Amino acid sequence: MRPHNTEATRSGMTGPHADTARQARRIAGLRGNSLGISLMFIAEYGLGIGVNLYVHIPAADRGNGIASALGRALTSQPVVLAVHAGLGLLLLVAAVKVLTRAIRARHRFAIAASVTGLVAIAGAAVSGASPVSDSKAGASMAMAVLTGIALVCYLGNLFVVRQTALQ
Repeated sequence: MRPHNTEATRSGMTGPHADTARQARRIAGLRGNSLGISLMFIAEYGLGIGVNLYVHIPAADRGNGIASALGRALTSQPVVLAVHAGLGLLLLVAAVKVLTRAIRARHRFAIAASVTGLVAIAGAAVSGASPVSDSKAGASMAMAVLTGIALVCYLGNLFVVRQTALQ
């Protein structure tokens, strides 16, 4: 039967030292993913502003529901809308990855912030599909606010997790 932590065994680290090294790697991975998703949010904000100001959703694309709105946004013109929707989907995947890392690191603040961030991203996705579906300005505002909340959550991971790890 293989030892549980083969990397620690190969490096000669066992016991508490191996656990400390593993925890440090988990914290570093969590912080790296939190930084990455924060940068993705900044790009998404810029794209969202451009879509909101300069993209006209054709009348034929309105009123068919959120799922079909996402499909149309990803597959039709304008390209900036497709990039915005695609990056939004990637943000959902990245949020699940950050949450997984927070759980593995067993960092309570990071878990709470990551869950909040994931819920905010899901809400922003639903709100973001709504303008394509029914063209309501309030949905665009909700998407922007929820995206900001999610960004604050992941930036919180960067700063709070770092402080905890240094103690």
